[in-house]
Amino acid sequence: MEKQVTLLSSQLFQKHRQVEVVLNRSVLAWKPVEKSRKPCSGTCDSVQSYSVEVCEIVAVRKTEDDDQDAAQTGKHQKKTKQLYPYAFTVSYVRRTRQHQWRCSEVTFHCANQALCEEWVQVTNEQLSLLTNRPKSLLVYINPFGGKRHGKRIYEQKVAPMFRLAGIATTVIVTERANHAEDHLKTEANLDKYDGVVCVGGDGMFSEVLHGLVARTQNDHGVDQNQPDAELVPCSLRIGIIPAGSTDCICFATVGTNDPVTSALHIIVGDSQPMDVCSVHHNDVFLRYSVSLLGYGFYGDVLSDSERNRWLGPARYDLAGVKTFLSHNYYEGTVSFLPAEDDVGNPRDKLQCRSGCSICQHNRSSKDEHGDVSEEKEKPGKDDSSDWNEIHGKFIAINAANMSCACPRSPKGLSPFAHLADGNADLILVRNCSRLDFFKHLLRHTNKDDQFDHPFVEVHRVRKFRFEPECHKLVSLEDLSEPPTKTGYSTPLGSWSCDGEILPEVAIQVSCPVPEVLLTY
Repeated sequence: MEKQVTLLSSQLFQKHRQVEVVLNRSVLAWKPVEKSRKPCSGTCDSVQSYSVEVCEIVAVRKTEDDDQDAAQTGKHQKKTKQLYPYAFTVSYVRRTRQHQWRCSEVTFHCANQALCEEWVQVTNEQLSLLTNRPKSLLVYINPFGGKRHGKRIYEQKVAPMFRLAGIATTVIVTERANHAEDHLKTEANLDKYDGVVCVGGDGMFSEVLHGLVARTQNDHGVDQNQPDAELVPCSLRIGIIPAGSTDCICFATVGTNDPVTSALHIIVGDSQPMDVCSVHHNDVFLRYSVSLLGYGFYGDVLSDSERNRWLGPARYDLAGVKTFLSHNYYEGTVSFLPAEDDVGNPRDKLQCRSGCSICQHNRSSKDEHGDVSEEKEKPGKDDSSDWNEIHGKFIAINAANMSCACPRSPKGLSPFAHLADGNADLILVRNCSRLDFFKHLLRHTNKDDQFDHPFVEVHRVRKFRFEPECHKLVSLEDLSEPPTKTGYSTPLGSWSCDGEILPEVAIQVSCPVPEVLLTY
């Protein structure tokens, strides 16, 4: 392993002790300077050292006199200030429990001004070499989502850290539904920014996603109405500051619904490729999906909850109870194109983490083979021999692009789904008793295998289609009338697509291109 070249090394003061501080291209480290002492027999306690990776330093700045006066009140601190009157402060990422990050600070005192300025300058030069960090962001705030705290969360928790990191921001507080999407599609000058940040819930993320992806495809002449069109990856990343009801996308990608953690991920330039599924009806584009497509139970929950938006997040609990008691099922045909064998399966217990081997293998194989896999996916117009078909009565049909984990379901609907493998996990819940379905739902909240039921099956797929079965319904009062009197009724349910109701039930879904979207 090649030894790192030391850029700076000095004996400075930190709190009321002398420390040796060393900076190389990767790490800033410091440890107390040991005073000469007699050799000890037996085991001696080693001096504790501290280190911060340069890539996790948020900012370095010269400490102003006011800041020093506020922090130094004791006799030792005053003496330190007299001997070491100049100081600089390093703000850095500190990892805490449950995937949460915090911004911590350490202040070093110097004997002369030139040394202090050299440390600030050299450290900032190293930070400037980190090209993945954003310097300018376009921020959309949804003031109505969740508990309506989005604006306050941004102003009090996020904006100060962006200023500390020297990130310039343009902030737009949305005034209506689809405001952010429309602005991104037509008005925003995207050349000015390194990324787009949305402050809100999953619905706000979906708005920004649709605006940015649609703008990218339009700029490159891609027809979104073509189900097999190869989408062009977005050049800008999307950052998520959670301020919604469930914040499923943030929880599934970052591991927590904490605004400070998300802001720090954005500041240090972390990125996560994500699959985007396109949803069509008869070659007409409907929507994109990055988290969950849900038909039957989840579609009915969303449809019912939309009638009670005034209840806030509690509307989902009410709608869930009502839908569960209704216990509806829907008949139809699901056709799907299975994923390749080398991307695992939904029950293999391989969780998607940073540096995931499944996602990396998919990206490298795509780079090597180009469009070969895509040609394979275009069966004749879809070779029927490669497709599987299942007809039945379903309580729920779910397609998960990610685990869909959230605080209420820590493992999610599909715990081992991958974020960037080019596939979705298709979960089919057949008609069963209300008690059996309750047992299935209960497993979303614990560690038991939620697919271990005879009425549940799950498949990793590249594409799938759903065709509902239409039934001729005749009311009891009109049994004696000819069928033309009553006509045809189609109680087909509805699809929920990342929190939005689709206008059609017969759909075709493709997971065409991984890494269309990069999130912070």
